[in-house]
Amino acid sequence: METTTIKLHMDTKDQLDHFREYRNESYDEVIRKMVFIAKTLEIDPQLSKETVKAIEKARERVKKGKFLTESEAKKRLGL
Repeated sequence: METTTIKLHMDTKDQLDHFREYRNESYDEVIRKMVFIAKTLEIDPQLSKETVKAIEKARERVKKGKFLTESEAKKRLGL
């Protein structure tokens, strides 16, 4: 996969940090989620609101430590 470097103002970076669901989440992942939400908003505004709510709930679960690691999920799924 090709990558690129982009310049951001520090306040923009700080705002992106607010949207991270977990500490090691990449900015690429954060931006992809935001693009998905923006595209969904154009197609179906109600669905977009539900997506935002789901992300907020997921953030709370992660903060409380209620999540599975990738290896735990694979083990449960028998992969």
